[in-house]
Amino acid sequence: MHASPSAQAAATRPQPSERPLHECYDTALLDLDGVVYAGGEALPHAVDSLAAARESGVRLAYVTNNAARTPQTVATHLTELGVAAGPDEIVTSAQAVARLVAEQLPEGARVLAVGAEGLRVALRERGLTVVESADEEPAAVAQGYGGPGMEWGRLVEAALAVQRGVPWFASNTDLTIPSGRGIAPGNGSAVEVVRLATRWMRHPPEPQVAGKPLPPMHRESIIRTGARRPLVVGDRLDTDIEGARAGRVDSLLVLTGVTDAAALLAAGPVHRPTYVARDLRGLLEPHPAVSGDAGAGFTCGGWSAHAEASRLRLEGEGAPEDGLRALCAAAWSAAGDATCRLDADEPLARLEL
Repeated sequence: MHASPSAQAAATRPQPSERPLHECYDTALLDLDGVVYAGGEALPHAVDSLAAARESGVRLAYVTNNAARTPQTVATHLTELGVAAGPDEIVTSAQAVARLVAEQLPEGARVLAVGAEGLRVALRERGLTVVESADEEPAAVAQGYGGPGMEWGRLVEAALAVQRGVPWFASNTDLTIPSGRGIAPGNGSAVEVVRLATRWMRHPPEPQVAGKPLPPMHRESIIRTGARRPLVVGDRLDTDIEGARAGRVDSLLVLTGVTDAAALLAAGPVHRPTYVARDLRGLLEPHPAVSGDAGAGFTCGGWSAHAEASRLRLEGEGAPEDGLRALCAAAWSAAGDATCRLDADEPLARLEL
């Protein structure tokens, strides 16, 4: 058995699946940064897990808020890492924002592109004309992640155009992005620069945002994959998991990216995933049930978790993931419709996640 979207919406614990997840869904919509790779290098167990899932017949699609690279470039990179992928299996926030812009402007309209090649290619594929300056009379501004080498002058052009009343679009607003050296500023940080440069206006503008967790990105993923029962696989609560819940589809959180176990326990309702796993091996595995209630405590595998006063307590032994699932049930049940503020440091140290 596996959770339905309606069951997921009411859940206060990770859901069970008697069968491996890849047998329960027709398409896995996988995030890239922090799920498949970090800093350009494949994460442990990612390559083998994805190969096994593909061989089983489930469709794999890679859905990323990173608008910098073209689908072809992303597919080439994945193939070099050992993950077989074609450009038709890549969905980017650049494609989602380009569709959003094209739906509101006539064909051939000028768009000031503030980002990297992935954004420019996506806009051109929608029949839009890419321009580089606010003085070229653009009909819109489209802003996407430009990578660490993006020049400050690009943000100046965006701010000037927005100040002149040009409609403003953003591929996504992720404040950070994983890198091989740590957490780096993402496109959301660049969007904030433009927002700060325009806040003096009487009616400060806001961008229309396409990327996760908002509906345009989910719509783009479904259009391009034809998925009928998708599973979102991600590492971020505020984009991947929230986006899955907004789209009323199930989700798998892996702990290989920006979300750690403490953040997962503190998650509010819109950020709670259907399933939890340490890494992409969780896509190939059944997920055990968490049993119990707030009074008696919650059990999973060989672990038992309780919420007492301002602390979480964990007893037992077994697979660390099972201990985390039990702790999630205790924390989420205690928090209800709020974020959990219970002390989790001691029980998490026992799990060594």
